[in-house]
Amino acid sequence: MCRLLRPFARRNGRITYLDHATFLLQTNGGVYTAADYTGYLGTKDLVPIVVTMNNGHETHWTRHPDPRIEHVLQGLSENGQVADIDLDLGEILIRNVLTDLRGRPIHPDAQPPANGNSIFVFDVAGLCIGHLGHLHHEPTPVQYASLGRMGLVIAPADGAYTMVQVAMARAVKRLHTRIILPMHWFVAPTLASFWNGVGKEFPIALRRGAPIKVSICTLPDQPTMIVLSPHWLD
Repeated sequence: MCRLLRPFARRNGRITYLDHATFLLQTNGGVYTAADYTGYLGTKDLVPIVVTMNNGHETHWTRHPDPRIEHVLQGLSENGQVADIDLDLGEILIRNVLTDLRGRPIHPDAQPPANGNSIFVFDVAGLCIGHLGHLHHEPTPVQYASLGRMGLVIAPADGAYTMVQVAMARAVKRLHTRIILPMHWFVAPTLASFWNGVGKEFPIALRRGAPIKVSICTLPDQPTMIVLSPHWLD
């Protein structure tokens, strides 16, 4: 379940969409976290304190994270060890809920198919933010219970490599989310398909600029899809 960070209940977290499945989260105090980090954030020399990586795909993971990063969190189980993450940095709390894969990830030591992917949950600004990673199936009742209510969900929109779009819509509704950020859409027609399908369930807002500011106090009254244009840091 999300743990409310009382000192940040009236403050904002900031989210920047960088590319494909990579997002940068920033707290008011300047703690940066890169989700589904691939080793590159852009030409700007910004070193996040934390990076999370998932299931060994080259678009979600890197063998060579910047050595200046303090916390490199693997969301995939490897060498027989199940990924179990619960990191408290004061301004942000990070944990994972494991899900299964359809097949073996690229990572040579990853454990297929059980527990091969993580949904990362970031508690910041009093808000639970869920990055669904490379989700291949609808969460089980136990996984839903572990996730709890998500104020914001970053959801893969491809409808093929992850989950079909109808199932993704069911998942974000089950999480009681207020903001859906689509990712993992490769090309504009795929995003349009997600927009036309899942978008029937939710109002849609276009945001060309980034970052966006989010907090528990500023969530929309009803679930809303916000479509961001990815861009690297420069």
